[in-house]
Amino acid sequence: MEEDFDVRLVEEVKYYRPAPEYRKNAWTDDYERAYAEFLADPVGFWERQAHHLEWFRPWDSVREWDYPYARWFVGAKLNITHNCLDRHVADHRRNKVALIWRGDEGEERIYTYYKLWREVNRFANGLRSLGVKKGDRVCIYMPVVPEQAIAMLACARIGAVHSVVFGGFGAQALTTRLNDAETKVVITADIGYRRGKRIPLITIVEDAVIDAPSVERIVILRRQQEYPVDIHPERETDFYELMEGQPFECAPEVMDAEDPFFILYTSGSTGKPKGIVHACGGYMVGAHYTTRHVFDFKDNDVYWCTADPGWITGHTYVVYGPLMVGGTVVLVEGTPDYPDPGAFWKIIEDLGVTIFYTAPTAIRMFMKVGEQWPDKYDLRSLRVLGSVGEPLNPEAFEWYYRVIGKGRCPIVDTWWQTETGMQMITTMIGEPMRPGFAGRPIPGVVADVVNKAGESVPAGTGGLLVIREPWPAMLRTVYGDDARYRQYWETVPGCYLAGDLAIKDKDGYIMVIGRADDLIIVSGHNIGTAEVESALVSHHAVAEAAVIGKPDPLKGNQIKAFVILKLGQAPSERLKNDLVYQVRMMLGPFAVPSEIEFVDTLPKTRSGKIMRRVLKARELGVDPGDLSTLEE
Repeated sequence: MEEDFDVRLVEEVKYYRPAPEYRKNAWTDDYERAYAEFLADPVGFWERQAHHLEWFRPWDSVREWDYPYARWFVGAKLNITHNCLDRHVADHRRNKVALIWRGDEGEERIYTYYKLWREVNRFANGLRSLGVKKGDRVCIYMPVVPEQAIAMLACARIGAVHSVVFGGFGAQALTTRLNDAETKVVITADIGYRRGKRIPLITIVEDAVIDAPSVERIVILRRQQEYPVDIHPERETDFYELMEGQPFECAPEVMDAEDPFFILYTSGSTGKPKGIVHACGGYMVGAHYTTRHVFDFKDNDVYWCTADPGWITGHTYVVYGPLMVGGTVVLVEGTPDYPDPGAFWKIIEDLGVTIFYTAPTAIRMFMKVGEQWPDKYDLRSLRVLGSVGEPLNPEAFEWYYRVIGKGRCPIVDTWWQTETGMQMITTMIGEPMRPGFAGRPIPGVVADVVNKAGESVPAGTGGLLVIREPWPAMLRTVYGDDARYRQYWETVPGCYLAGDLAIKDKDGYIMVIGRADDLIIVSGHNIGTAEVESALVSHHAVAEAAVIGKPDPLKGNQIKAFVILKLGQAPSERLKNDLVYQVRMMLGPFAVPSEIEFVDTLPKTRSGKIMRRVLKARELGVDPGDLSTLEE
């Protein structure tokens, strides 16, 4: 393996041990026991999880595995919205708050489970009146408003396959997704709000559908009351007019466990975007199980995941998972720094948020602006902190733990993907936390770090992150392109290839250090970009960093670093030398950047991931390719 991935883990073990009450009260109070029980009977383990949900018809078998295809809860009948809404309306949660929405300008709306159930049913009946039926594809291209979640749930209610597209994509990217899914109906809004500015959405949709012949209707949520956009009745329908006169009850479509549930497109940073297809039954079980156990969800929790529902995190851990466990969900349209950098902390104080799940990019932004902002607010309601989207570097972990969690809240740093549908690796609450390491595979998941032949590598050695066994929420195919699905399972023998480079320590904790293709070969050394970036960010003056490889006639490549400084820090030659020394001391001379450029921003996707290929293309003066996912 060494010739493939010359990456070593410096064993400087530092664990944070949670307070005894977290081990005592967590759902999974003994990781070793729970994981052993799973390994002893994987099928029985997942069957027990499925019994926490209500089904219209039970399964004939839990799993059928015909590599690389799996079927879960074979023969079972269900509808996920029954578990998100109906079963709560029928019991003591009927008048419990299901959803609290905060708009960009501070406006607020509250939905109880009963109110949300009624609105979903009315909109589902409205979609049926448009001719939408089971299996039809519906695109949802909306800002973060309650109607976005209502539209998703309404599609699920009637068995329509929703394809949620993030409301920041341009017309061309939207057209690509509409055509690939052969979309029948588009649900959108006239505008979204971002930092006080109005972002037109309907004009983008109108441009996109010109070249999308399958689209029959557009449903428009009109938010501008003073100057409402015109509705063209031959093709367009107002969101709330569609609901007028519709019954409050809508019988949920009976879905087979293996019926397609939704399509969600990956970023499309290379080539055509992949339409990841998830199935009804397995996704439902995986989303419910992980929400309940990874976050140690209690009935009185107020839960806030900052992700947009246009991404997989928003599907699983904003809409479906939290509603299935009967939680109170916070939904926010605003950004972390508007109207000021205290915006998120004010919401936590105002609403008494107990579980907070956000991205490392946001955490590092908070670090940059300083501790004085969170220190203005009372954050004592927080009980659990989470991280998602990319590796949480040790410095950001330390800050998050100390400044936001006040040294008492456990951090669940989660690794998973659009394709996995659910969290796969984390440190379960109650277990020791190791900064820089996501943690171990959750009970129910068999993850490993391997070489290209699929063989486990020694502890402390870099390799490819893989999943060795199927799991319920796994993708079923890539829409219209099953060959791309098979690539996930056929590149490394017998394994699902995640595409990430990782290291596993002697205790089984896994550090994800970046995409496998985010490697820079310098003088024969394979250097992970995340390693160098983490070394740079560990300097007190640095807020964020990205590194790329540049061709070098002698070394093969040299490393160039792009660095954003914290407020109050100024670029200088002295600082460049300090950063070079920092990397040399932490990683060795082979990893030292040959160039360091101080910048104000870094190109990122709208989900917060740094687009290193854009930096590299600009540096080399070549075409950067598809930029549809680039944050403006």
